[in-house]
Order: sequence, then structure tokens, then C-alpha cells
Amino acid sequence: MSNQLANEISPYLLQHAHNPVDWHPWGEEALAKAKAENKPIFLSIGYAACHWCHVMAHESFEDPETAALMNENFVNIKVDREERPDLDNIYMQAVVAMTGSGGWPMSVFLSPDLKPFYVGTYFPPVRRYNMPSFKEILTSLARAWKEEKDEIGKVGEKVATHLQSQTQAENREMPAKESLQFAAKSLVESYDWGYGGWGAAPKFPQAMAIEFLLAHSTLTAENKENQIKLIKHCLHAMSRGGMYDVVGGGFARYSTDNFWRIPHFEKMLYDNALLARAYLHAWQVTGEPAFKRVVTETLDFIVREMTHPGGGFFSSLDADSEGEEGRFYAWTLDEIRAVLGDDSDFFEAAYGIASRGNWEGKTVLQRAMDDSTLAARFQIDLETVPVKLAESHAKLYSARAARIRPGTDDKILTAWNGLMLAAFAEAARFADLSPRFSPSYLQAAARNAEFLLSSLRPDGQLRRAWRDGKTTNEVFLEDYAALILGLLELYQTDFNNKWFASAKDLADEMIERFSDPSGGFFDTPNEGESLLVRPKDLQDNATPSGNSLACEALLKLAAFTDNGKYRGLAEKSLSLITDMSMRYPTAFARWLSAAENALNNGRQVAVLGDAKEEMFGRMIEAIWSEYRPGVVVAASAYPIEKDAPALLAERPLMGNKPTAYVCEGFVCKQPTTEIEILEAQLNS
Repeated sequence: MSNQLANEISPYLLQHAHNPVDWHPWGEEALAKAKAENKPIFLSIGYAACHWCHVMAHESFEDPETAALMNENFVNIKVDREERPDLDNIYMQAVVAMTGSGGWPMSVFLSPDLKPFYVGTYFPPVRRYNMPSFKEILTSLARAWKEEKDEIGKVGEKVATHLQSQTQAENREMPAKESLQFAAKSLVESYDWGYGGWGAAPKFPQAMAIEFLLAHSTLTAENKENQIKLIKHCLHAMSRGGMYDVVGGGFARYSTDNFWRIPHFEKMLYDNALLARAYLHAWQVTGEPAFKRVVTETLDFIVREMTHPGGGFFSSLDADSEGEEGRFYAWTLDEIRAVLGDDSDFFEAAYGIASRGNWEGKTVLQRAMDDSTLAARFQIDLETVPVKLAESHAKLYSARAARIRPGTDDKILTAWNGLMLAAFAEAARFADLSPRFSPSYLQAAARNAEFLLSSLRPDGQLRRAWRDGKTTNEVFLEDYAALILGLLELYQTDFNNKWFASAKDLADEMIERFSDPSGGFFDTPNEGESLLVRPKDLQDNATPSGNSLACEALLKLAAFTDNGKYRGLAEKSLSLITDMSMRYPTAFARWLSAAENALNNGRQVAVLGDAKEEMFGRMIEAIWSEYRPGVVVAASAYPIEKDAPALLAERPLMGNKPTAYVCEGFVCKQPTTEIEILEAQLNS
């Protein structure tokens, strides 16, 4: 027998549709039921790839006795945090405020007026881990609701007041160049030079911090060498295996240890989008072949395993398969020897594989010996090492394909797709990433953009999520901002004006629907549902905040259009995070990259001419041949095509040849038809 979740589109909600718990989706019906019956709400928030969400579901939500307690005393609401980041943000703040930490599954008890009075995360079915059982909590709170409602009301009111105060940010001057230097210095000083990354286990990849340091070190001479050293150290540490899937490509969510060895095995679309771009830019800066390999393997993994036939990108792969976390990815020594045969000795040395394994009797692959040491030990050329390893990876991938795969959360989220769209669009500019795959990167990007602008924009209204032909009703700031940025990157790859025009239209909608007159943007639209607070999240978390993405998008659009409104809104947004970004640079790293762009005034390049001419193509290649943070590029045939960026306006051809115009800091250089002059202007 199914409950009220049976008609939802979220795979996470559908996983609970046959629980004995009388689950409801968040909505008017459930909230009205709580008020009419004067019952507290049990709000459970999680996501499909969350291991401990599955554990609590099996232990408690599938248990008839626990379900009976829940149904009798509470209105039970299940929320997919990926569909409703607004609710997740509001109530995660409550969990952190009341307990000091947070995570998923998130368990929040609310009064019918949506004020939280008791919160937590995972609760066990019996007393363990120094925690009360979930049934004890249910019983205790049901009794308190009947006997101590006034006290519960006081707690809820206090928490609500705290949450409302968190939406206020003080306007200051936007960050100065000295502020960015201070932030970069803080990141270097707090870096873990032993094992890579920031902080202790669980250790999360900090792609946005790496991106900021890449941009800062490229644009600023101070301490450049040490910052590049940090970037290389961190990216190598994360990609040698463990958290990175050396067999199939792609990154897991985080490392459970300090050494990037044993991951929490779920693979999230947003992590792989952010990391693919960080490795792409690092490859441009350093030329490291290993970084190039990570980019192609990660994007190939997305094309192969996380792409809908229509072009959208799926949300995640589960951590579990066959009821066990990591079962799909771990190996025994016997399995490796059976697959690799005579090549096993070489592979065992490369990965330090022992019969006892490195995790629960099995091995999670992580490089133990570098290429030069392997070459010397096995008396082969250095160039042969990655070839032999790639052959072994391919054999193991084929063997692994016979295993039962982890579940796929196949809903398509606009914001996360926008992040991945940007990664594919940028990678498609570089034919030498992989001649075999580079054209398909552009194809993947264009198909994704078409999908998002049609399936996720029915009747011209952007939506958050799509699955099986159905969309949710909600949309959030990050959906608009990430899609705008993805479309602008795609425009700068194939110069199809449709992408630029769509990005500009979406930006104008975003400003109209989400702007806060005091600066920045709300996460929910003006006409959105009335919640406990109207969230306005400034902090970059696992994904960039909608506000930092919006700021970045508006800066780019200002460069394309010369529209001062876009620039003014971006600068006003930047003024909100000046103090916090200095104190917590890893929590505001995407903002810092936007500030770097704003303070350097970027660089604008316009190229006009026949795209079929060799010189036109060489000019575009020259622009993208190096990592140039803050550069925006517009290109068009002449006369200029409809819907083209204003950056191209009133720029004639010289001598009827492809012509490039480079502008920087509100000053334009002499237009040129010569590739050498263009390169000199770009590199000055």
C-alpha cells in the first residue's frame, strides 16, 4: 500500500512511497492537516544517494511499530533536499544552531506554524552511539506536545527569531585587492601540506578554493609560486585514487579519512562539474598530463553513465549497491589477479595492493607508486606507464560492469546541470584534451542546453527539477544563475547567439523575481511560497551559493552588454560578503573569484569575420590557448548577426579580414588582423 509520495517525481521520495509511514510531500495539504488536527510536524529531509538516509529508512521508516507512533502523533513530511534547497537551508540552519552540527538525514520537529522545537539528524532504532532511540524521541515529543506546549512554543519562537536574524547581511564596501591577497594568504597558511586539502576528516574537495587560487595566482604576482605548488599538490592528492574512481572516472562526495583513501562513495553531479573545471584550468596553467586525464575521464564518465537520452544530466549515483556501501568499487586481490593476469604484478605495485586490503578486507584503489618509480622497477619507458595502467583500468572497468550497479537518482536539476554545462562547454574548446571525445563534449553541452531551455522551461517558466516528463513547480535563484553561466560558456564556445540571448532573458527574469533592494538576491522568487523566513544564503557550501553565481553571471553580462545595471547589482552583492569572506575564505571562495574578476575589470575580446576562414579560427584558438580568468569573448560574422552581444557593435572589419578587438579596464587597444599582435595584446 502506498502513501502520499507515490505521485512525486523525486526518486528519493519514491523510495519511501511504500513505507508504512503516512508520508506527505511538503505542500498546502500537509500543512493544513497539521493545523486542523493540531499535530506537530515531523519533517525528514534527505536525498537519494545518502547512505545514512537509507539506514534510517530501513531501521525506522519501514518498521510498522515505529510508523504507528509517527502516524498517530505527527503529520509526517518527506522532502528531497535537492528539490527544495530553500527548506533544506532554513531547517539546516536550525539544526546547526540547536545542536552545533548538521547533516543528512535531517530530522526536524515543527509546530504547525513551521517553527522548529526539536532537531537532529540520524536517530538509531535502539539506544546506541550514545544516542536515544528514535521511538523514545517520538514518544517523548508526543507527550511534551500534549503536556508542555507553552515551553515548546517558547523554543520555537526563539529559534525562529534566530533564523530571521541570519538573513540580514551588513552592506560594506566591496572587497579590495588587499582583501583578496589576505584571503589567498589565509588559504595557503591553513592548507594541509601533509595530505592535501583543508580541514580534517571527513575531508571535502574544495574546488572553489582551488579555482580562486588559480585566478588569483594568474592575475597577481605576489606569492604565485607557492599558490601553484599548493594547487598541484591538492589536485594530485585528490586524483590518485580513493576519492577519485581511477577505473571509471568521476569523484565521490568526500573522503572519510585525511588521506583521500576511503570515500563516501556516492557520486554527485555538482562535485564532478566543479572539479572537472578546476582540473581543466589547472591543466591550462601547469600543463600536467595527469590533470588533463582527470578532465577527460570525468566528463566521459558523465556522458557514459549520467546522461539522459534527451541530454539532461542525472543528479547522482548511490553510495550503496546490494545493500552495502562501496561494494561496486572495492576489489579483492584475487579479483584483480583474475582480471589482469600477467599484468597484475605491475598494477599491484602501482596501487600498493595487499591481500589484507585497505578497507574492510578489500582494496579501494589509490596510487602508491609514481610513474618514474614504476618505470625504473619494471624497466620500461616512462611513457609506457600510463598506457599500461590505462589498459588495466579498462579491463577492470569491463569486469566491474558485470556487477550490480549503484542506484541512479535520475532527476535532472537545473542548477547542477548549469554547472556541468559550463564544464562541457569549456572542455569542448580544447581539441587536444582528447581528439576522440572533444567534438562530443560540444554536442553534450548543446544537447544539455536545449534540454534545459525546453523541458525545464515549459511555457517559458524555468523550473527546478524534471523527471519522466514531469517538472516540479518550484525554481530557485541558483537555478537561474547556474544556467545563465552555463549558457554564456556555451556561447563562448560555438558563438550561437541563441545561447547568449537566452542567458540575457533569464538574467532579466532573475533580477525581477529574486532581487533584494538591500543588496543581493533572495533564494526564492517574489511570488514563492511563504515560509518561516525568506532565505537568502550567501555562503558557498558543497555548491556555490545562488548569490555568488548570480554575481558572477551579472559581471559577465555587464562585460558583454555594457549595461551598468548588471555591474551595479553585482558590486552591491559583493559588498555583502567583504568581512565574512576574509574570515572564512573556503566558505566564500566562489565570491572571491567573482571579486577578483570585478577588481581586475576583466578583459573583453570581440572577433568579427567569416568563421570558415582560417584566421578567424586561429584567433579564437589564441584567446583560449591559455587560462585567462575574467575574459569574455564575443564573435560574429560581419555584418553582426541578430541577438549578438553589444560588445560586437560598431566594430567594422579591417581590410575585409577577420578582425579582433581587445579591451581592458574601459580602454580598447588597436584592432588587429594579425595573430601575433592579438597574442601580444592578450598577454600584455
